[in-house]
Amino acid sequence: MTTTSPPKARPGLPPATTAQLVLGGFLLVHLVVVEVAFFTVGAGKNATLTVAKFFALHAATLMMLQLILIARLPFLDRRLGMDRLTRWHRWVGFTLFWTVLTHASIVVLGYARLDNAPLLKTFLGLAGVVASLLGMIAATIIVVIAATSGKFLRRRLSYEAWHAIHMAVYLAVFIALAHQFLEGTTFSSPWARAYWWTVWALVIGALVVGRVVIPLRRNARHAFRVAGVVPEGPNATSVYVTGRDLDKLPGRAGQFCIWRFPDHNGWWQANPFSLSAAPDGRHLRLTAKAVGTTSAGLRGLQPGSRVFVEGPYGAFTSMHQVAAGMLLVAGGVGVTPIRALLEESTVPTVVLYRVSNIGDAVLLRELQELCRQRGAWLQVLAGRTGQGNPPFAPFEPDQLAALVPDITRRDVYVCGPAAMTESVLRSLKVLKVPRAQIHAERFSLA
Repeated sequence: MTTTSPPKARPGLPPATTAQLVLGGFLLVHLVVVEVAFFTVGAGKNATLTVAKFFALHAATLMMLQLILIARLPFLDRRLGMDRLTRWHRWVGFTLFWTVLTHASIVVLGYARLDNAPLLKTFLGLAGVVASLLGMIAATIIVVIAATSGKFLRRRLSYEAWHAIHMAVYLAVFIALAHQFLEGTTFSSPWARAYWWTVWALVIGALVVGRVVIPLRRNARHAFRVAGVVPEGPNATSVYVTGRDLDKLPGRAGQFCIWRFPDHNGWWQANPFSLSAAPDGRHLRLTAKAVGTTSAGLRGLQPGSRVFVEGPYGAFTSMHQVAAGMLLVAGGVGVTPIRALLEESTVPTVVLYRVSNIGDAVLLRELQELCRQRGAWLQVLAGRTGQGNPPFAPFEPDQLAALVPDITRRDVYVCGPAAMTESVLRSLKVLKVPRAQIHAERFSLA
């Protein structure tokens, strides 16, 4: 096994820290401006409605943040990763849910006090006003989305059903914007109104650029097509995709794309697959196991078939490397980004590949050849966890430390099933591997 030297200090802040500071800085400045505007030119019709307006402004700010987190902006995605941005989006969404409910409740209470009327009569009266009705509709959509995002319902819905419901967030945003516009009483000052709508325009613009303009422009430029299909054993397939000017596509080993094969299963079916080889300027390659309709049908793709590609996305790259060596940990088909990272590695590298049996080791020959070329050390960990004496548990702290004694001086990249990934991350924490040296990304469309 190759050994590593002590990590060398890298100049500047880590990429993820830089992105968090930029995002947090913009959010902080925006909140300061909103607070100043609210306390100077944002009073409501009575004290209760003033409080309701306070929650409305912050609900709108949370909506803005929600859209930025899912806009797939390259600056944030490459530094933070889609999985982290999606996780933040989820928790901001639940915060938005409670903020919207609080705002709506206080609005009804405020107008009931203003008109000295019962709450039910006030609610029905507000529903008869277009601006208020739009607010109620937007709030209802947000409540439904939040309810179906909870673990209880999420586990009982198909991904397609859940995703269709979740897409209604865009409808909720635009209805909420119409509600704000028709209310017309957010701020009494022209400068405050101008600032507010300028920020909304920038947020919507960022969403459209990230989710629509960039993918359409890249696909028009590169004209992706299937170049070849190669079986990788009985249950896995590699697809080679070519196109124009692929050397201009900003992809890195470890990233993934969202792939659509219109000639295979329709343009609406999208699947995230990692790049299983480092981009070489001529081809992109994905490798997938036959676990669903799309992946099982990849073997039937014909050369020349159209491909629509979104990405590459993700922060699971050597851009975040800080140590003088690497440990690459793969489980099952999670080997695909690990294989790409190995191809790009220029430092002493150890590869641990966890499979149930050696026959399931996809791309094993390629890993062996790459390790031979780069002087890396490969260990295939095959077998059932808990068997033998002592029990086979390669990712328990003591066994992991025995496999890689200098683990604290390596960047650790982990990709595999959720249970395996969590096991490795727990052991890395026990072994006191610095957090900046741990990289794990769980990509999905959710």
